[in-house]
Amino acid sequence: MKKKFSTTALVRLLLGAVLSLVTAQAHAQAPAFTRQDTLRGSITPERAWWDLSYYHLDIAVNPADSTIRGVNTIQYEVLEPQQRMQIDLQAPMRMEKVVQNGKELSVQQDGNAYFVQLTEPQQPGAVNKVQVYYGGKPQVSENPPWSGGITWRYDANGKPFVANSNQGDGASLWWPCKDHMYDEPDSMLISVQVPKGLMDVSNGRLRRVDRHPDGSSTYHWFVSNPINNYGVNVSVADYTHFSEKYPGEKGPLDCDYYVLRGNLDKAKKQFKDVGRMLQAFEHWFGPYPFYEDGYKLVEVPYLGMEHQSAVTYGNGYQNGYRGHDLSGSGWGRKFDYIIIHESGHEWFANNITYKDYADMWIHESFTTYSENLFVDYHYGKEAAAEYVIGQRAHIQNDRPIIGPYNVNHTGSGDMYYKGANMLHTLRQIVNDDEKWRGILRGLNKDFYHQTVTTAEIEDYLSEHTGRDLKPFFDQYLRDVRIPKLEYHADGKKIMYRWSNSVADFAMPVKVTVDGKEKWLEPSTNWQEMKVASSKARLEVDPNFYVTAAKVNSI
Repeated sequence: MKKKFSTTALVRLLLGAVLSLVTAQAHAQAPAFTRQDTLRGSITPERAWWDLSYYHLDIAVNPADSTIRGVNTIQYEVLEPQQRMQIDLQAPMRMEKVVQNGKELSVQQDGNAYFVQLTEPQQPGAVNKVQVYYGGKPQVSENPPWSGGITWRYDANGKPFVANSNQGDGASLWWPCKDHMYDEPDSMLISVQVPKGLMDVSNGRLRRVDRHPDGSSTYHWFVSNPINNYGVNVSVADYTHFSEKYPGEKGPLDCDYYVLRGNLDKAKKQFKDVGRMLQAFEHWFGPYPFYEDGYKLVEVPYLGMEHQSAVTYGNGYQNGYRGHDLSGSGWGRKFDYIIIHESGHEWFANNITYKDYADMWIHESFTTYSENLFVDYHYGKEAAAEYVIGQRAHIQNDRPIIGPYNVNHTGSGDMYYKGANMLHTLRQIVNDDEKWRGILRGLNKDFYHQTVTTAEIEDYLSEHTGRDLKPFFDQYLRDVRIPKLEYHADGKKIMYRWSNSVADFAMPVKVTVDGKEKWLEPSTNWQEMKVASSKARLEVDPNFYVTAAKVNSI
């Protein structure tokens, strides 16, 4: 299917160009970071000495006054003998008290960080607990899921419709935790009390429901796998439920769906994309990473989010991204974007999780690229290429994809579409689709349920492709320029090199010279190849995210 540009699409591209210029100017100066950024974004001494093993988040959600109140029990293993612990909770939520073994502890607040002074000796190897009591009206999300907080809305029947979304801004917007991505609990119990007529859906499997005399109910959800903080969710509504079993690589996978009453028929039709998603992603990435906790798709009052084993959905029961094809290729209308993209995060975000927010590309580049692989699996390689190449219209090249470390700050939004095209380019370099598939599956196997750094992912890809990819990643992750293949015709030879690139950039590229495919290994130094005619033309394979230009002299 050829890419067609409507007037609307052209206007969108023009607006994108203007936005790119404005964004570039806005980021011309480095942001000023504060002590709070460091406390939030770094592994402080008050975090480093203890290792999370378990949370029990036990709360009541009250839509009538938009409050959340309860206690989080934090279980941890002592790594070093320290007595001061950092726990995070953001205003306007308030920490009321912290208790260990029945004794209330002294707490010192520094902005969103609370420093707890432990009185009992913390012996290395010991497994201890603290209970953190808290409450208040959490921040309301102004633009979910891109701005953090709670969304308090009502369904068509006037019943509360509530959900959280807080990636980046932090889970500590609504519950007290060790709010840094490097450390995850091994398991978690989420207990949520909701008013009469409502249900809570959270991560993992439903253990039991307690019915209370006032008509309220407490839903207890147990997560048996490690889980990142921002992946923890509460979704409260008048839900109806249906389910199925998917015959996956590790056996039958429980798939459960929770949608608003009145949407059941639409959901049963639209959610058929879940099976297609699992087919494609288990093929490319390996088994769904959380068979023990099952897979859920949960309707929420915002677009959607990758909450682990409880993916949230609000795409209006339509294909594309709110009905639109972000690639402009036509292929994006063949599937429900939110089901595919957010579920792709189960592999890249929830299974393999970044340690530092600066490395968010590990989540978003691979998951945006997963859309391409979904198209590849169901519609073929040519269709997938059209899809990912079409996404280039959204790339701004405004700032590097990797952000500054230890201050909870991400890089450019180009981590989505540029990141996907970077990985598509890398697939061309590998030039062996079964090998490429093995690398993607290997990532999910070798980093299973782990937090990782960019360096670890780069080293893994270099090792398993058999090529030093440092210049490649320096170019696409740490620079904003698109590499340009310059070439110069000189009689019966063509001179070529990479320009507009980092100093040591070297990357193979497939070209066509007078209709014949050929692989080149350009560097930043001029090289030459012989051609049959002085009128020979060189064209770069469009699957490579590069540009090309003929120069008159060198």
